[in-house]
Amino acid sequence: MWHLIYKAFKTTFFNKYILILLVLLIVFIAGFFTNNKVFSPDLHRLYVQSKEVTDQPPVVLIHGVLGSTIRDTITKEELWPGSARRLFLSDYSDIALAIDPVTLKPKQNNTEAYAISEGAVGKDFYGKIVRTLGDSGGYKFAQVGKKVDPTDKNYYVFHYDWRQDNVESAGKLADFIEKIRVDYNDPTLKVDIVAHSMGGLISRYYIRYGKQDVINGNDFDKKLTMYGAERVRRIILLGTPNLGSVKTLNLFITGVNLGLNSIGAETLATMPSLYQLFPHPLNDWIITSSGKSLNRDLFSINMWRRFKWSIFNPEVRQNILDKFESKQQGEAYLVTLEGYFEKHLERARRFVWSLTIPLPKDHPKLIIFGGGCSLTAARVIIEEVDGESLIRMHPDEVTESVEGVDYDVLLLEPGDGSVTKASLLGRNILDPSVKRHEYIFLPVQQSFFLCVSHSSLTGNLNFQDNLLNTLLSRDNIQH
Repeated sequence: MWHLIYKAFKTTFFNKYILILLVLLIVFIAGFFTNNKVFSPDLHRLYVQSKEVTDQPPVVLIHGVLGSTIRDTITKEELWPGSARRLFLSDYSDIALAIDPVTLKPKQNNTEAYAISEGAVGKDFYGKIVRTLGDSGGYKFAQVGKKVDPTDKNYYVFHYDWRQDNVESAGKLADFIEKIRVDYNDPTLKVDIVAHSMGGLISRYYIRYGKQDVINGNDFDKKLTMYGAERVRRIILLGTPNLGSVKTLNLFITGVNLGLNSIGAETLATMPSLYQLFPHPLNDWIITSSGKSLNRDLFSINMWRRFKWSIFNPEVRQNILDKFESKQQGEAYLVTLEGYFEKHLERARRFVWSLTIPLPKDHPKLIIFGGGCSLTAARVIIEEVDGESLIRMHPDEVTESVEGVDYDVLLLEPGDGSVTKASLLGRNILDPSVKRHEYIFLPVQQSFFLCVSHSSLTGNLNFQDNLLNTLLSRDNIQH
C-alpha cells in the first residue's frame, strides 16, 4: 500500500518537475525570439521614407580578394569559384598568372572578372548587401555605359581581377567612376564608395593617386594628386587590412586549403595583389619563442630564402618542377618566378608605404566597419629547433615553450578572423591609449565594430542598418 502511494507520489513529483522544466524552456524560447524580434532592426520601416530622396549620390560597391567570378573569355568556363565539384576537388593551378620572363609582369591572358560573387556552396558573400541596397535602401542597380535618371538612387558594382596588382585595379576604378560621371552627364559628380577587404586598399590608392603607378619609386609625396578625393563624397571600408594581414601572409606561405585539395603556394605567388596584403613594415609581426621582437624585412627576398618559405620551400619547388616536361624547363621557370617574386615584394613594400604617408587637409575621411571579437593572427613565431628556424603560426604549434610566455596572447589579437582590429584602424599597436606611429597616417572619421567574421560582415543585419544610415545621412560629411 505505502509502496504504491510512494510510487504515485514519486511519479507525480517527477511529472511536475518535467512540467516545470518544459514551462521554463518554453518561456526561454519565447523570450529569445521575442528579444530577437525587438532588437533586430526593421530596415524597411527605418528607411522607407528615404526612398523618396532624389539627390542621393550613386554608390560604388567594391569587393575584396576572391570576390569576383573569373572566367575564360574564349570558352566562357568559370574558373573561380566554379562549380561545387571544382571548389572541393580542384587545386586551381589554372588560375595562376603566366609570367613574362623579360618584364617580370603577368602576361596578358584570356581571363576576365565578369561578376561579383554573391555566394558559393551555401556561403553568402555579397548577395545580402546587394539586396539590402535595393530592397531597403531604395537603390537601383545601374551599369556603366547606360544613361540613368539622376533623380534615382543608383548603385554600381565594380568588379576587378583580384589577382592583379592593386595599382592596376585602382586605374580601372578611376575609369569606372569617370564613366559614371558620363552616365549622369555631370562632370563634377561625387560618388560614395563602399569597399570590402582589399577593395578598401584599392579605393584608398585611387583617392591619393588616381591612375598613376607611383610604386616604381619611393617619391610618393611628389606624386600625391588626390585625384580621387575630388570624385568621392564618402568612403566606407569594410574589413579592410589597412596595415596588412598576417593571416594572408600565413596562407601565402602554406597555401590555401579548399575542400579536399588546396591552392598551392606556387599558384598564389603569381598574384601581385596578395603581396600587397602583407603586414606593414611598422608592424611588430615576427617574434622569437621567448616573445622578443625580431627585426626582419618581410619584403626582402633573402628572408624568404633563409626561412624557405613559399617558392623556396623544397616541397613547393619540387611541385613546380613536376609540372614541366623537362627539368631544364622547370628550372628556367623557377629562375623567372624568383625574379618575379623579388620584384613584387618590392612593389608591395612601396604600395603599403604609399598608403600611410600624410595627406593634405582637404581629403575624404574614412568610415570603418569591422569585426572585433574573433581571435586573429597578429604575429608569427620563429622557433629554433635542432639548429633550424621554424615558423609557428598558431600557439599549439610551439614545441619547446618558454615558461611564462603566453603564446595565445602573442600570436592572436581581437579582429574578424582575417584582419586584426589594430590593422582595421591603421594602428601598429592595439591599445587605443597609445598614439598611432608617427609614420602611419590614416584619416578615420568613424569606426563601428561588431561580433562578426570577415566574410560575414556584409551579410550582418546590424551592419546593414549602420551602412544605410551612414550612406543616407546628410550630417557630418567631412573633407
